[in-house]
Amino acid sequence: MQNKKIEIGNVVLSNDNPLAVIAGPCVIESEEHAFSIASKLKEITSALNVPFIFKASYDKANRSSVSSYRGPGIEEGLEILAKIKEKLNIPVLTDIHTEEQAALAAKIVDIIQIPAFLSRQTDLIKACAKTGKPVNIKKGQFLAPEDIFNVIKKSESFGNDKITLTERGATFGYHNLVVDFRGIEIMKQSGCPVIFDATHSVQLPGGNGLQSGGNREFVLPLSKAAAAVGVAALFTEVHENPDKALSDGANSVNLKQFEDILKKSIAIDKAVKQ
Repeated sequence: MQNKKIEIGNVVLSNDNPLAVIAGPCVIESEEHAFSIASKLKEITSALNVPFIFKASYDKANRSSVSSYRGPGIEEGLEILAKIKEKLNIPVLTDIHTEEQAALAAKIVDIIQIPAFLSRQTDLIKACAKTGKPVNIKKGQFLAPEDIFNVIKKSESFGNDKITLTERGATFGYHNLVVDFRGIEIMKQSGCPVIFDATHSVQLPGGNGLQSGGNREFVLPLSKAAAAVGVAALFTEVHENPDKALSDGANSVNLKQFEDILKKSIAIDKAVKQ
């Protein structure tokens, strides 16, 4: 299967291209905070010559607790993403949760993301496909790697083959995820760019009762392992103070550690893709 090349703004994702990175805070906490993180990430990735896509959610619709912070909402969130895209000249990604949100997000973002929990929702896939924008489908924690081929066919049947796939771990008992790196090779057989979500893969879903836990100390070794297998991009949620993050702090990377993770992953990626 020939590797597809998917254009995301000024970034081209492909399994045989040099490693790209998708990074940002889990959720938009404020316009000032999102700009600060995006600016620092652009500075780091530019210095390392790594293609960069900024990621942040305007709404986290599947929080463990009804009292947890969800985000600024779609209207304000998309406005913030539009400003970041324009002022920093970087492509942006966000996730949607309903069919109605697809067309609204498509007006702003360069790539629409379907969350893992919703990866089999046919009507949501159809709505995303119909926008004509690239679609990043996060493989559900409950899916076998080969099951993603059916999801790809759904999008293609609605006229959109600009698809990227993201591995984010598989459910392993209660409150735990495990990464089977054979799955990346299996998904790569589709030809679609495969992305490795290094931070959600170390999440402990619902592990802290009212919120998810995580083992962020494993982000680096899993990132290196994914680079060794060969992926199109690394997906990481980054925060300057993960312990104070309003969402997914337990599995987010500290901004100070991000550059080191990226450098080591890039070195492995270069060796593998030579």
